[in-house]
Amino acid sequence: MTDLDARTLLSAYDSQLRPDVPDPVPDGVTVEQDGPLVRVCGLSEGGFLSYRDLGGLTGADLDALIARQVEVFTKLGTPVEWKTYGHDEPADLTDRLRAHGFVPQESETVVAGPVAGLAATQPVLPEGVRLREVTNRPDLDRIVAMEEAVWNAPRGFLADGLERELAADPQALTVVVAEAGGEVVSAGWVRYVRGTGFATLWGGSTLPQWRRRGIYKALVTYRARLAGERGCTVLQVDASEDSRPILQRLGFVALTTTTPYVFTP
Repeated sequence: MTDLDARTLLSAYDSQLRPDVPDPVPDGVTVEQDGPLVRVCGLSEGGFLSYRDLGGLTGADLDALIARQVEVFTKLGTPVEWKTYGHDEPADLTDRLRAHGFVPQESETVVAGPVAGLAATQPVLPEGVRLREVTNRPDLDRIVAMEEAVWNAPRGFLADGLERELAADPQALTVVVAEAGGEVVSAGWVRYVRGTGFATLWGGSTLPQWRRRGIYKALVTYRARLAGERGCTVLQVDASEDSRPILQRLGFVALTTTTPYVFTP
């Protein structure tokens, strides 16, 4: 793809995937508007702040917006993630977030690529590994067990959130596990973004002993086929430094960077 294609994709990403709001909204989840910000609570372990742009807010007005989020989540007693992007304005946004107690997390690269080429290929798996679509809570809990083994941190919120999304609209996403000998060794899910040509890929964590064997690539290919069946034309991923090179070899291009800033009361 050319630089123009990347710019066009970034423009589509900003206009069609931001703000990032669940649709439909699952039971137990609240969505509130605060100026240009959308505040989502109840979907994961804490809150989530999203926006298309900040409406030109700068200086004291931007500080006031940030301070309101700190006040809300201090009262709730839960952490909140403010997802920033490398191309966003104003340039001093992250400095202001830090000044209000938000802490930067690991940055990722926003990448996007065409569905068609990937959807035309078959997933290739190591011997003894199979892919299976899952919906029930026991399988979601097995994904959590795998994720906790990978990250050495509690991930129970993941099963809760996926279960709520599937209950709200089972056609809005598909959860896929890679299994070997009855053990979940990797997992990923794909969300089909209503009213757009985008599908977004999530997850992809793999147990250390099963890495570098093509499982992540197979999960991407399998989910691309699902997206193609639903008429999606573009895949988007927030890619870690581990997955970015794999995705770029598969035809994805880098659009921007994203860094979560987290405030914990």
